Amino acid sequence: MELGLVGLGKMGGNMRERIRRAGHTVVGYDRNPDLADVHSLKELVDSLPAPRVVWVMVPAGAATQSTVDELGELLSPGDIVVDGGNSRWTDDEKHAEELAAKGIGFVDCGVSGGVWGLENGYALMYGGDAEHVAKVQPIFDALKPEGDFGSVHAGKVGAGHFAKMVHNGIEYAMMQAYAEGWELLEKVDSVTDVREVFRSWQEGTVIRSWLLDLAVNALNEDEHLDKLRGYAADSGEGRWTVEAAIDNAVPLPAITASLFARFASRQDDSPQMKMIAALRNQFGGHAVESKK
Repeated sequence: MELGLVGLGKMGGNMRERIRRAGHTVVGYDRNPDLADVHSLKELVDSLPAPRVVWVMVPAGAATQSTVDELGELLSPGDIVVDGGNSRWTDDEKHAEELAAKGIGFVDCGVSGGVWGLENGYALMYGGDAEHVAKVQPIFDALKPEGDFGSVHAGKVGAGHFAKMVHNGIEYAMMQAYAEGWELLEKVDSVTDVREVFRSWQEGTVIRSWLLDLAVNALNEDEHLDKLRGYAADSGEGRWTVEAAIDNAVPLPAITASLFARFASRQDDSPQMKMIAALRNQFGGHAVESKK
């Protein structure tokens, strides 16, 4: 299969490589010419045989909107646009409607896997009409982890990004719990090796997880996280999760508290946020702020 891929940053670049390893052809475009295979969206569209599939991996909001708008002018009826970025699900509904008026299909896809996805595969949550999903299925199969699980047709348009948003909300709460436990262990005099306590939890305990493994990796690199400033950004999806909970009258106390804890990190050098920052860097390559 031939695919157009727009956006070749940390995620998009690795996804291009994984798809190529599976035997598919990928034509990539990025504003950075050093990363791109072609030098414009028009050149990308012209290089693909019809019916085309173009996967968009650019920041949510204005960047995605402008890319979808331009593709809407360049593509033909029967083509498909996939938004694999972290767009809000309500934007998906708008994009699908706009493209459908031109006979162009739309699929939204939440992608999880971070910097480890190239080797381990990406968890995929996608939404859209079955006929549109079917046209993209070979690419989903190339990106997903090996085995029977790791991808899901979550429902209609918007369902993929909604599912990924909830995934990220849960991720916020899990990271916050590890961070709070780590700070408490560091605080008391009786515990003399916090890193090894975390390491001991990796086998046989009910809280073992990949996030715990990444926490141990971070502590191996900087045992007390002294090199990090206690600041952690939020990508927006935690906020959207809380907003959706309010709209649907669903109580989310743990996820909401973890979001507010991120806000607290902007007020002082929070020890808990050192662990949150370290975990985000471990699984996603997100930037950290060093102490000055």
